[in-house]
Formats: sequence, structure tokens, C-alpha cells
Amino acid sequence: MTVPSVSAAEQRLHQGEMTLLEELRKLRRSLRQKHPPRDEDLTFGQRIADRVADGMGSWRFIIVQSTLLAIWVVLNITAWVRAWDPYPFILLNLALSFQAAYAAPIIMMAQNRQQDIDRKAAENDYKINIKAELEIELLHQKLDQLREQEVLQLSLAVKELSELLNRSGLCDTKDDKAPPPARKPARRIPRKSASGS
Repeated sequence: MTVPSVSAAEQRLHQGEMTLLEELRKLRRSLRQKHPPRDEDLTFGQRIADRVADGMGSWRFIIVQSTLLAIWVVLNITAWVRAWDPYPFILLNLALSFQAAYAAPIIMMAQNRQQDIDRKAAENDYKINIKAELEIELLHQKLDQLREQEVLQLSLAVKELSELLNRSGLCDTKDDKAPPPARKPARRIPRKSASGS
């Protein structure tokens, strides 16, 4: 790959990022104008499903139903009032089956609607994260450009100052370094030979 094609690819990538950033900004503006769904925006079935799910998913419902079941069983076992549902409690089983048959789909409708709301929120979070990443990348590019401009200005200023110093004669570019000090020749000490002379 040649250098011009790499820079062209970077330019296309940068242009794509800028386009995506602009689309995300437009989406953010449109989302700000919309309001979250209110109860008036829900259908009749959705409002009922929400209320049933809220009611059946509470401790209050469990306590009330447990109390009613205990009263039902005690009244039928003791036969205080004529036993209308003797021991196997077939009528009670039928009533609980009806309750479960209708409660389960209604609760599932409420859960599906909540799942849709959660999915949309996750999509919005993802788009916001992408936008934030692009914004940070743009800030890094701007900082790099500012740093490059500053380095260029500083190098030009140093060049101008060195030219001014050269013109004024305060600094000679030919003799930038002082000559090293002259070394004294080392004294030679004569060696004694092994023969003793």
C-alpha cells in the first residue's frame, strides 16, 4: 500500500466518522424533543397488563391470597358452614387454574412491553457511547493539531532568534564549541631492566 492510498483511506474513515457523529447529534436532538411514554400513550390492554403485573407481583397479593386460601381450607375442613368443597378441594383447584391461565399471559404482555422499553434504552445507550467516543477522538485530533502548531511556532521562533544572534555577532555558528584544552605530554619513566643495568 502506498502512502497516498493510506491517507485517502484515513480521510474516508474520518469522513464516515463525521457523518455518523452528525447523525447521532440529529438523533439526540429529536430524542430530546420527544417525551417518555406516558399512561395516556398506552393502550387499554397495556394499562391493564401493567396494573395486573404490579398487583400480582407484590407481597400484598401473596398475603391476601394466602389468607383467602387458608380461610377456604379451614371452612371446608371444619364444615362450619356447609362444606361446599370437600377435602380434595376440586373447586379451589379449578379457581386457581383459572387464575393462573389468565394471569400468566397478562404478566407476559407486561414483561414484553418492559423488554421493549429496556431494548430501546440499551440502543440509546449504545448510540450515546459511540457519540462520546467520536467526540473524544475529535478532541484528541484537535489537541494534536494545536500541539503541532505550537511546536512549529516554537521552532520558527528559535530559528529567528538564532538568526538575530548571528547577525548581532553575539553567537558565532562557526565556533559553536570551544576547542578542547591542550594535553600535556605524559612523562616517561625509564624502566629498569631485569639484568640490573
